[in-house]
Amino acid sequence: MVEQDTVKLLRECDAGIKMGISALDEVTAYADSPKMRKYLQDSTKENHRLQTDLQDVLADYHDNGKEPSPIASGMSWMKTNIKLKMNESDSTIAELMTDGCNMGIKSLSRYMNQYKAADERSKDIAKRLIKAEEKLSQNMRQFL
Repeated sequence: MVEQDTVKLLRECDAGIKMGISALDEVTAYADSPKMRKYLQDSTKENHRLQTDLQDVLADYHDNGKEPSPIASGMSWMKTNIKLKMNESDSTIAELMTDGCNMGIKSLSRYMNQYKAADERSKDIAKRLIKAEEKLSQNMRQFL
């Protein structure tokens, strides 16, 4: 049970990190504020660090992780691009990033509750990912 829950939690974290990095990559070029751009770049770096740690743990379990749902990725891409085409502003980016962070925090919290038997390393990665999402969301508030 521990190994099964561990792998499931890690897979969900993997998919979430991939979605987060993709979203960050999509919006960073649109940021006008150097301060916002730095927050977005710092968050991207943190997500890459977490992804590296996560891949190490997945490798220990001989698992390749999980790709984000094509439907979720497509919906995210559409929402981001439509909103930015309508209003290419830091406020729009902040709104998109805050919404994405909140969805990520909610999903990760649900998965942590669902996969309670996961090992401590995977729970630590999930907690660090939640913390990174919370930090980015908080940093974006000043641009709303």
